[in-house]
Amino acid sequence: MTVVTPKFGMGASVLRREDAAFIQGQGRYTDDIQPAGVLHGYILRSPVAKASFTIGSTEAAKAAPGVHLVLTGKDLAHLGDLKSGVMQDQPDGTKAPTRDIPILCRDRVNYVGDAVAFVVADSRALAQDAAELIDVDYDSEDAASGTATALAKGTPLVWPELGSNRAFTYHMGDKAKTKAAFAKAAHVSRIEFVNNRLVCNYMEPRSAIGEWNGEENRFVLTTGSQGVHSMQYILAGLFKIKKNQLRVITPDVGGGFGPKSFVYREYPLVLEAAKRLGRPVKWAGDRTEHFLTDAQGRDNFVTAEMALDKDGRFLGMKVDLLANIGAYISQYGPFIPYIGVTMSTGVYDIQALDVSVTGLYTNTCPVDAYRGAGRPEAAFLLEKLVDACAHDLGLPVEEIRRRNFIRPEQFPYRTQTGRLYDNGEFEGHMERAIERSEWKAFPARLARSKAGGKIRGLGMATYIEACAFPGSEPAFVELNGDGTVTLKIGTQTNGQGHATAYAQFLSEKLNLDIDKIHVRQGDTDELKAGGGTGGSRSIPLGGVSASRAGEDLANKIRRIAADELEASAGDIELSDGVARIVGTDRTIDFSAIAKAAKTPDDLKGFGEFVQDECTYPNGTHICEVEIDPDTGATEIVRYTIVDDFGVTVNPILLAGQVHGGVVQGIGQALIEDTIYGEDGQLLTASFMDYAMPRADNFPFFHFETRNVPSTTNALGIKGAGEAGTIGSTPAALNAVTDALWRAYGVRHIDMPATPARIWATIREAVGA
Repeated sequence: MTVVTPKFGMGASVLRREDAAFIQGQGRYTDDIQPAGVLHGYILRSPVAKASFTIGSTEAAKAAPGVHLVLTGKDLAHLGDLKSGVMQDQPDGTKAPTRDIPILCRDRVNYVGDAVAFVVADSRALAQDAAELIDVDYDSEDAASGTATALAKGTPLVWPELGSNRAFTYHMGDKAKTKAAFAKAAHVSRIEFVNNRLVCNYMEPRSAIGEWNGEENRFVLTTGSQGVHSMQYILAGLFKIKKNQLRVITPDVGGGFGPKSFVYREYPLVLEAAKRLGRPVKWAGDRTEHFLTDAQGRDNFVTAEMALDKDGRFLGMKVDLLANIGAYISQYGPFIPYIGVTMSTGVYDIQALDVSVTGLYTNTCPVDAYRGAGRPEAAFLLEKLVDACAHDLGLPVEEIRRRNFIRPEQFPYRTQTGRLYDNGEFEGHMERAIERSEWKAFPARLARSKAGGKIRGLGMATYIEACAFPGSEPAFVELNGDGTVTLKIGTQTNGQGHATAYAQFLSEKLNLDIDKIHVRQGDTDELKAGGGTGGSRSIPLGGVSASRAGEDLANKIRRIAADELEASAGDIELSDGVARIVGTDRTIDFSAIAKAAKTPDDLKGFGEFVQDECTYPNGTHICEVEIDPDTGATEIVRYTIVDDFGVTVNPILLAGQVHGGVVQGIGQALIEDTIYGEDGQLLTASFMDYAMPRADNFPFFHFETRNVPSTTNALGIKGAGEAGTIGSTPAALNAVTDALWRAYGVRHIDMPATPARIWATIREAVGA
């Protein structure tokens, strides 16, 4: 049977509709919006990581040219702090106390960039000038900045009243069962490593505009986000108002990756200032503020052990994870390491698990969700440990994986953390990746590298992740008077291509050109609720709902057309914006159908898919590197990806998501590093010191899918937005480690494996 891919429907390689406007400079971001009479805000931030402080006077700042308002912590007593509601239970059943984020600090600062005062003036420059006139007396103290040393004796306490820098403890697994597995093991492999901290660095720094309408007793916030409804919910609670008293609007967004999901201090500040002044107030952050204050990612110190039998089969696994969460508890911060460890056993049949997580306070920027949110950390840990097991036993890395994969006949498979995998063919995609990467011919390529004075390595990672978490994302569609269709949905595009993907689902049901389908997101006035974008949920949940809404509308269109054409609805087909009696030339176009509707509801379709379990995308990444030992410079010479995403909606959009994720993952493995000094100063606070991946760091990727449709998703889709990041980091570092092992017997190098770090590692090995 020949399967014909529809021109615009699921499976079609439709080019992104969004790109023309962006390429022509017609994107409209928050900072492009200039309301009439707008004033500009600037935040005075702490220059030290830990101090008590007093503000002597703000009078000089208030009297400065163009200044309209100066706010300090004491002016915001009526507002609460920004709280997190996701603290998980500790082993004793309690929840740890939180340290919430004050809108403006009252008497203490806890990291460099902590907010001390907010100045509003006619321009940002005038507000900044005035902020420098505020008399702040800081009584600096020693700071705690290191993850591995946060609990060490003598380390300063971020919150002395807690008696420790321990923020929380979690445990997952069965200690007794794991102890028994280790007792009968023929071998135990152990690793210890740093999962380095990252700064997100989306292209568009954050900004926000606050407005107040006194007649309506209502706020309006405009800001780049990953979902307006969560912003509305949190801020309405902060201001103690009803949700309908706050409208949140998100225009175009230049990247999100997790950190744009959160409510930051600037958002209530511009709203409060707008209400006090009766004029719009705008805050636009710069790149330095982004480095200092936007939630950062990763930052773990981990030790892990695997117990194996004599044949190299995994018996049990122990993990001790220290998770740096920064100075305060961020919005989802405590949940990130928790969700990560739920994926501890990955694609392997491991029957005993003992994982301990300790959250740590340090005098650093708060840490929260960054692309993958805990799952990249879990995959990196496991794939690094699996390679160590292979080396210890003298087994090929692909063979130890093959022996330990969960087999297809074991599905559905319940992991030791309670995850329920619906399906997977892990050996299948690994073997395909081995074939496509020309794995078996690697020795010849290695020999050529040696002849040229280079070293070469080959790294693999097989991963699985949990995403598209249980829940729903309702979709609302409407036929317009001009024959076009509008979809309203509560997710939020920040670069993924939602206007294209969602239109494909509707096009398939309505047989309508996607240029006639408009996608609306980002306005709480247009839609009462929505789950936003994050956790690779938009297409698996929202796409299915859009498809069902399109089908609902198509049926209503057929019924109206049947009445107008005096036919049966079952005899009506839809094609290119018209309804036709099958086999005839009798038609009525969509605009005429819109006019013929008896009630507005006749032109509206609704769809909602409620998913009860996550989807579990998985795959194999193979990275091949060549390293110049004289400089430590690494070149990625081949990169192969074979993924299982269940069903492919749009191959071009999917490739874009995977490519972007791979680049971010390799950025962590080889390039990016966030470094704080012992005094808590951020030493990598600009692109002068924080390296970002560039196009010339990468070859062309070979990417293909070997899909096994999900049984938990109505259309078989498995989320794909974060997967590239999850598979790439361990594959890249395993490749570098393989090269160092083959040439110098080096078994470990921490991320990022920069040229300087590789060069130093080689020099140390040669000297030894």
